Amino acid sequence: MSDQSISAPRQQFSSRWGFFLSVLGIAVGTGNIWRFPRIAAQNGGEDGAGAFLVAWLVFLFAWSIPLIMIEYVWGRKHRSGVVATFIKEGGERFAWMGAFVAFVATAITFFYSVVVGWCIYYLIQSITSPLPQSTDAAMQVWNDYQSGGWPLLFHGIAMALGALAIWKGVSSIERVNKVLVPTLLIIVVISVVRALTLPGAWDGVAYLFTPDWSQLAHPKIWIEALTQNAWDTGAGWGLFLTYAAYMSTKQGIVKNAVATAVGNNVVSLMAALMVFATVFAILQTEMGMNRVEILEVMKTSGPASTGLTFIWMPQLFARMFMGAPLAILFFLGLTFAGFSSLIAQLELPTRVFIDAGLSRPMAIGAVVGVSYLLGIPSAVNLDILSNQDFVWGVALMVSGAFVAFIVIKNGVSQLRDNYLTGQEGDWNVTKGWVFVVNYFIPVAAIVLLVWWLSQSVTDNWYDPIATDTLMTVLAQWAVMMGLFFVGNRWIARKMNGTGL
Repeated sequence: MSDQSISAPRQQFSSRWGFFLSVLGIAVGTGNIWRFPRIAAQNGGEDGAGAFLVAWLVFLFAWSIPLIMIEYVWGRKHRSGVVATFIKEGGERFAWMGAFVAFVATAITFFYSVVVGWCIYYLIQSITSPLPQSTDAAMQVWNDYQSGGWPLLFHGIAMALGALAIWKGVSSIERVNKVLVPTLLIIVVISVVRALTLPGAWDGVAYLFTPDWSQLAHPKIWIEALTQNAWDTGAGWGLFLTYAAYMSTKQGIVKNAVATAVGNNVVSLMAALMVFATVFAILQTEMGMNRVEILEVMKTSGPASTGLTFIWMPQLFARMFMGAPLAILFFLGLTFAGFSSLIAQLELPTRVFIDAGLSRPMAIGAVVGVSYLLGIPSAVNLDILSNQDFVWGVALMVSGAFVAFIVIKNGVSQLRDNYLTGQEGDWNVTKGWVFVVNYFIPVAAIVLLVWWLSQSVTDNWYDPIATDTLMTVLAQWAVMMGLFFVGNRWIARKMNGTGL
C-alpha cells in the first residue's frame, strides 16, 4: 500500500459546491472587506489609488493563482498538513520551511481573531443601538470599544466559535460555509449598490481607479500589492493545501484555483468601492472637505487605517432607507466572512498537530489556547496589531517563495505534466505557468525583498519595536526561522512518528 493511501484522511468534502464554497471562504474574509480598502487607502497617491490596483492585479495572475494550483496539487497528492507535505516533497531537511509557512498563517490568526471579534461586537451594536449619525459619534463607538476590556472578550468568543466550527472536521466546515459564503456575497452586493447611489460617491470611485504612475517606482507599493493579494486569496499560506487534503480527485484543480482567486478579488474591489464611495460622499458632500483632507482622514482612521470599515460603514447605513436592518445584515456578513477564513486558519495548525500524533480534540485545544494567549497583545493595543499585520503580511512573500523553491527543486514541468494538463473536465495550464513558477516568483520575491531592505534603512530602521521598521521584521522572522532551523530534525522526527 502506498504512503498516500495510508495517510489519506477518511473525511472528504461531499460535493463540488461544498468544496468550492469552503475554499472561497478561505479567500473571502475580512481581508477583503476590512483589510483591502485600508491598504488601498494607505497606498493611494495624490491623484488616485489606481497604481496600487495595477500592481495588485499583476500579482493575482503571476503569484497567487500559480501558488494556489501548487497547494491544490500537494494537498490532493499527499493528504497531509503543511509541514508533513514539505517533508514529503522536499525531504526532511526542509521541515523547517514547512514549519515557517505554517507559523506565518498561524501568527496571522493570532490577531485575525481580534478583528473577527470587532465584527461580532459591531453586529451586536447594530442590533442593540442606533446607528451613528456623525463621524464623531462613529469614532466614539470605536474608541469606547478599544479602550475597554471588550477586545479580549470578543477575541475569546471568536476563538471559541471557530473551534466549534472545526470540531467535527471537514463535514462541519462544509455545512457552515454553505450558509456563510452565499449570505456574505448577497449582503456585499446590496451594500455596494447603495453606496454608489450616495451624492458624491463617484468621486471616491474615480479616486480609487485613477493611477498615479510615479508610485510604481517605489518598492513599498509592490510589496503591499503582493502581500495584499496573498492576504486576499490565501495563496502561500498553506490553507488551500490543508483543505485540498479533503478534495475529491474529480474536482478540477485549475478551474477551482482560477475561480477562487478571481472571485475573491472581485469581492475585494466591491468592498473598496463600498468604502471609498461612502467616505467621499460623507466627507465631501456633507462636511465640505477637499480630497487632501479626505485622504488624511482615511489614512488616520486608527493605526494604519485599522478602523476604516468599522468607522465609516455604520454612517453609510445611517443614511440609507432601511439602514438599520441592512447594517445588521452587513455586520452579520462581515462576521460570516471573518469566520469562513478563521476556521480555515485554525484547521491548518490543527492538521499539523494531528499529523504529529495528537487527537483532533487535543490539537484544537492546543491551537485555540495558544492562539488566544498570543493574540492578547494585539487585542489590547492597535499599534501591536498593526505591527503584526505588517510583519507577517510581508512574510507571506517568503512563504510563497518557499513553496516555489520546493516545486522548482522537484521540477516545475514535471508537476505541470502530471497534475495540471490532461485532467478530465479541467483546464490545461500553459508553459507560461512553468515560466512564472520557475523564474517570476523567486525573482520577484528576491528583488522586492532586496529593494525594500535597501529602501528601509531610515533613521530608525534599527528599532525592533516600531510598527513598520526594517528591524521589527528581521528580528521576528529571525527568531522563528532560527527556532525552526535548529529544531528541524526534531520536527521531521515528530512528523515521521505517525508513519508519514
